Amino acid sequence: MRSGKKIKLYLGVDPTSPRIHIGHTVPLLKLRDFQELGHEVYFLVGSFTALIGDTSDKTEARKAMTQEEVEENFKSYKEQAAKILDFSKAKIVYNGDWLSKLGFKEILELANKFTVQQMIERDLYRKRIEEGNPVGLHEFLYPLMQGYDSVALDVDLEVGGNDQLFNMLAGRTLQRILNEREKHVVTTELIEGLDGRKMSKTYGNTVDISEEPKEMYGKIMSMQDEMIIKYFTACTRVPLEEVSEMEKEMKEGSNPRDFKMKLASNLVEMYHSKGAAKEAEESFVSQFQKGNIPDDVEVFKVSSGEWKLVDLIAEIGLEKSKSQVRRLIEQGGIKLDQEKVSDIDAVLKVGKEEKLIQVGKRRFGKVISL
Repeated sequence: MRSGKKIKLYLGVDPTSPRIHIGHTVPLLKLRDFQELGHEVYFLVGSFTALIGDTSDKTEARKAMTQEEVEENFKSYKEQAAKILDFSKAKIVYNGDWLSKLGFKEILELANKFTVQQMIERDLYRKRIEEGNPVGLHEFLYPLMQGYDSVALDVDLEVGGNDQLFNMLAGRTLQRILNEREKHVVTTELIEGLDGRKMSKTYGNTVDISEEPKEMYGKIMSMQDEMIIKYFTACTRVPLEEVSEMEKEMKEGSNPRDFKMKLASNLVEMYHSKGAAKEAEESFVSQFQKGNIPDDVEVFKVSSGEWKLVDLIAEIGLEKSKSQVRRLIEQGGIKLDQEKVSDIDAVLKVGKEEKLIQVGKRRFGKVISL
């Protein structure tokens, strides 16, 4: 890079989900850095590897996906990733184009470059074996397939989360043996979710970049204070000198809420607009600091009559999972006309008078009969 030579690099993504959350943006932002420096950037879609599943951050084997699921997920994924990457300058490639053509002979030749000892040195495999949980033979083949991507593209560099280090180093090994040159690796930090646990849809602690501005802003404001600096550092373009100054101010007693508001505004502006960030902040201040109900609550028209509240909330989409609605009721997280609902079997009679439903801290809806 110092010589001025343009390098070829890539980020590989298995589109196992149609949504990109803030954690996914960290390597994407790094890829954008290289793109802006004029390097040759490839965005690799794991059209073949997604069918098998990477267990690098899992305690059990992934559920196999269908080709149709992979294709459908990527449609949405590309649209969201375009908020970060300039796809007019990035080449999109699919590893099914070469991995699906490998025969048993070629796969055996790749497998011959690694040992079983190397594979079971990985903590996730060793732990599952010790606990008596199954480890599929196909899981050992995943690093070989991801590694072969580097050979097929003949790249200088691969970017990925630090949970991908083993797989990326497999590509470094194969590049050295098969193409007789070096491939380097840049890992990015994994970002915990809003509650400090691993970022996961299961925990409900993610922030998706496609979320509505007010929802995104509100989620950031709910995060643990300990995560503020990490998010500023890895997920924003705020200069590190400013981040260090904010960290110093918090240690000296400044209110973390003020810095969370800066972070929330920054992220909403990155993925929506400056105007959306301003509006989201004003809405948050009005709703949470002044205790007001939002002015723009959506009105849902449903058939009149008695509805189980759990079914109604799922029907209008304020919460997709009925089991999650029940949990929220048990936790005191559902309100009807500003009164907490404590009965999971509660029934609401829908008529011509609007009823206000609040789900969690940030989602509101009014229901009225058709």
